[in-house]
Amino acid sequence: MQVSLFITCFNDTIFPKTGQAVVHLLERLGHVVDFPADQTCCGQMHYNTGYQREAIPLVRRFVEVFRDSEVVVSPSASCVGMVRELYPRAAELAGDHELAKCVEHLIPRVFELTEFLVQKLGIEDVGAYFPHRVTYHPTCHSLRMISVGDAPLRLLRNVRGMELVTLPRAEECCGFGGTFAVKNADTSMAMLGDKLRCVLDTRAEYCVAADNSCLMHIGGALHRQRAGVGILHIAEILASTEKGGHR
Repeated sequence: MQVSLFITCFNDTIFPKTGQAVVHLLERLGHVVDFPADQTCCGQMHYNTGYQREAIPLVRRFVEVFRDSEVVVSPSASCVGMVRELYPRAAELAGDHELAKCVEHLIPRVFELTEFLVQKLGIEDVGAYFPHRVTYHPTCHSLRMISVGDAPLRLLRNVRGMELVTLPRAEECCGFGGTFAVKNADTSMAMLGDKLRCVLDTRAEYCVAADNSCLMHIGGALHRQRAGVGILHIAEILASTEKGGHR
């Protein structure tokens, strides 16, 4: 299958290893991955902060770049949620019926990585090997917006050598929420404190998630506390193999 990688500006700028891991994983599974170089921000930050009209040019850009892709895969549930749930609203706001049609045609081909593997391809064992104690944080957008369900956990349970530990109160938000963490810093930090205690209670070596934005928030606190717990995007674990793998 020809897969177009929608890396997202967050990963491209701050977590490039995640995109590399996605490519390594999908190619190992026999897919051809292309990277449309003209892709930009999906507009989520603008739209969720109240600048809906300012996000419309970015919506148009995304549609233009990916309109001919067989399938679009992204290592970000939040950005996939923006495309699938909010692009139709943005097209309606723009009063552009042609854009709305293009969005409607594109949406069924846009997937978050773990749902693509489990729900689209029917794969739960990707041949990964990661001999560490790990806990998984399900991000809000993956749970509540695009409903990936237990796809990430199905994949993690089949990673050889890994001990997967249940995260207490896993469904609770970590407090990031994009600009929410900036505009409501006190509330965000209180939520982060609760999440941190749950992560530390697992005695995991790594906290894993399908969104690097949340991992950045959690990882920053772990680093400040010198907790000795690392953060990893799930793609980096799935790309690892016993023979040395991607990492």
